[in-house]
Amino acid sequence: MPTTLAPAGDHTELVHQCRLPLSTQTLRCPTGLLGARLKKIRSRRRKLPTGRIAMIVLAALRHDQRLADLADGNSISRTTVDRWLKEMIELLAARAPRLERVLAKIAREGGSVVLLDGSLIPTQHRTGHDIKRRWSAKHKRHGLLVIALTDCKGRLLWTSTARPARGSEITACRHDDLPGRLREAGLAAITDLGFVGLDNNLGDPAIITGYKKPKGKKLPPAKKQVNQLIAAERAVCEHAFAHLKNWRVLTKLRLDVRWAARLVRALMILNQREIAR
Repeated sequence: MPTTLAPAGDHTELVHQCRLPLSTQTLRCPTGLLGARLKKIRSRRRKLPTGRIAMIVLAALRHDQRLADLADGNSISRTTVDRWLKEMIELLAARAPRLERVLAKIAREGGSVVLLDGSLIPTQHRTGHDIKRRWSAKHKRHGLLVIALTDCKGRLLWTSTARPARGSEITACRHDDLPGRLREAGLAAITDLGFVGLDNNLGDPAIITGYKKPKGKKLPPAKKQVNQLIAAERAVCEHAFAHLKNWRVLTKLRLDVRWAARLVRALMILNQREIAR
């Protein structure tokens, strides 16, 4: 019986198609931004049309497709796909509003509360000193912490800078002075129990949290009811993060961590287009 394994004939690479569950409106957003940029910088014709480039970038973001596979399937180089991806992230992230404008718009429209929460973006385990700062004792994994504001309908309005997960959510909020900015805008934020102690101004509270159960004791019925009401209001905030993490590129970040904040803001803009359809 022969032990030598012969090659299976032709080594032509196979290319498959996959479904991209996004609306046409979501595709038009990056296509329009890229077309406007090319016109502004008077760039020569790219290797592929702007719509095809946008489709490749969306596939990389939605399915976390390997850039080398996307490049081979479209007869281009991996570095080209990487450059297109970062260019599109920059264009989309530039459209994300600043915190002051978001709060001013909510107050101008008659709003009184927003929803505040944090989420972990898992990252790859790499060697070096910085990796120790990304270890989250809460989630037992390496990652980056992002704070976000949503409205009462569950739409993401603003995301913070991505910080090492070793820090707490309260520390990240204090770094951005969220209680002070909310108070200046005449707004309050509804949060979970992880934000207890963020705002100690009882006369004019800007952070609304529930009640923690004392050790060895039970909560009174009135405080339990308050916790239930807050949890019901915060449900749409959890849905907003769930929609954001439908972009599988956030499953485990392989980009440079310096791109994490811009990536989250770019996905927030795409999510707004997708939900508004």
